Amino acid sequence: MADNKFYFIVMALITLVLGYLTFQIMSPFLSAIMWAIVISIIFYPIFSFILRFVKQKSIASLLTLTVILIVLFGPFSYLAYLLTQEVLSLIEKMESGSFDSLKTLLKHPTANALVNKALSLFHITEQEFQKAIADNITKIGKESLGLVTSGVGNVVSVAINFVFALLSIFFFLSDGPVFVETIGNFMPFSKKQKEKLMQQTKDVIVSTMYGGVTVAVAQGIIGGAAFAILAIPSPVLWGLSMFMASFIPMIGTAIIWVPAAGYLLFSGFFWKGITLILIGIFAISSVDNILRPLIMKGKMKMPTIAIFFSILGGIKLFGFIGLIMGPLVLALFVSVFEIFRYSEEERAKQKV
Repeated sequence: MADNKFYFIVMALITLVLGYLTFQIMSPFLSAIMWAIVISIIFYPIFSFILRFVKQKSIASLLTLTVILIVLFGPFSYLAYLLTQEVLSLIEKMESGSFDSLKTLLKHPTANALVNKALSLFHITEQEFQKAIADNITKIGKESLGLVTSGVGNVVSVAINFVFALLSIFFFLSDGPVFVETIGNFMPFSKKQKEKLMQQTKDVIVSTMYGGVTVAVAQGIIGGAAFAILAIPSPVLWGLSMFMASFIPMIGTAIIWVPAAGYLLFSGFFWKGITLILIGIFAISSVDNILRPLIMKGKMKMPTIAIFFSILGGIKLFGFIGLIMGPLVLALFVSVFEIFRYSEEERAKQKV
């Protein structure tokens, strides 16, 4: 008995040490691997479709990778370029202290009345209020400029991770079922429980990643296009903001387009403001009510508030990839929890 315990302790220590070393070895590539996992999950249905006609997995994986490059990285690379230009232009205005639009808005009678009430409430002068806004916007501009500068310095690192991600996607697609089966062999579940886990995980992934992300992308595209048509500056930046705001419970994208419409109305662009309100109500906001139920029909649904906090926590823990990895980890947790709950219910029934 003592020998068995000693053997178990030694094996546990060896496993922990090797596991730690493995993590240290893989940690430089974790970001690329996580992106590869997410993209592979999203595009796996396309891989399965191609595999029906092309029987070799390696060729089907290569063709799917080509589709990913064309559909995903092409347009997104261009949008990233436009976004960078818009951010740099915005930072330049912030650095120069050019806030003419803001000053014009504050001089509007309605806005001026609201500002005066706020000033009397907080006991500050109008000059102090304008100085505080200018100082804070300038500070944001300097911090944003620092982020952009550091981002440019990491171009080589991004390029290397991009290549590793492509290689990982290729192998995840071609050997995906083998990876899943191997991981499943280490799970302390019965065959029935593993099948239930896989089905629940699939349903939650569809409801969070396909449902949430697809709706957010659609709203971001419609919102950005509307801002571009109405000649509102930085439409790509605002489109990205609406993509992020789509995950905010109850409010959603309205937190972006409602103030923008109010700004247009207060600034004298009456018809532009009305047009943006109509687009916001009947196009941007309606997407959530039409597209999400179609995607999530019959699937396991996640509460919006849970998705929202999983995204924020995921971004804090993993970086930008946390936008998707956060809900994915939450989905896996919910699935495993459901398995344990189901197991406990089965044990209770057997005792009775």
